[in-house]
Amino acid sequence: MNRLLGRRVTNFIVHVARDGVAEIINFLALLGGSLGKVGLDIVLMCANEVGEVSEPYVSHRGGSSTMPQKRNPVSSELMLVCSKILRFNAGLVLEGMVADFECATGPWHLEWIAVPESFVVAAGGLAQARFALSGLSVYTQKMKENLQTTHGLIMAEAVMMELAPHLGRQNAHDMVYNACNDCIETNSGLYNCLRLNETVMSKLSEDQLKVLCDPSNYLGACTPMVEDVLAWKKI
Repeated sequence: MNRLLGRRVTNFIVHVARDGVAEIINFLALLGGSLGKVGLDIVLMCANEVGEVSEPYVSHRGGSSTMPQKRNPVSSELMLVCSKILRFNAGLVLEGMVADFECATGPWHLEWIAVPESFVVAAGGLAQARFALSGLSVYTQKMKENLQTTHGLIMAEAVMMELAPHLGRQNAHDMVYNACNDCIETNSGLYNCLRLNETVMSKLSEDQLKVLCDPSNYLGACTPMVEDVLAWKKI
């Protein structure tokens, strides 16, 4: 068999050398971890409170016998389950490596369960990921709305960094920190709170402050990162 597979034929006993099997299953566990991360993010983003994405629509898929409105992200849930099974099986094959002498009395039999199940589960997880991502609906308007739920507080860092050269970093931090607390206590917007601060307005114009409090002006490296991911897809 080794000759047919192009593998080197050994003259020593390899019954208890289970590292190759463990490596394969642990690779599948790493793959499962990536699937689980993607699945969990989609599940969270599908929640009504976030509502930024949804899986492809299939009639009655992810529904409920008592709540007709439900559209659960079934594929993402299964991706998450697959990641947990694969992580568990990785532990099983590592346990199988610890064997007695040259013909183990049982530990490697764990592979009989872990190996076939891991390949089946990994294939299933990949199939679910392909389905979920190939037709994922992305609601950009909802994303924009969610950025406004903090009433500008998400932009506190941008304002602080703009004020730092004028006031010093720590003074700028303290000033914006106090303004954020005022916003939270009064349920007001960051722009409105900062506009009432004479020190802030002595360093920034109202137009500058409006720009700083707008999340669309503070995207950083988001665009090139997305472009890099899309470029990888084309390879």
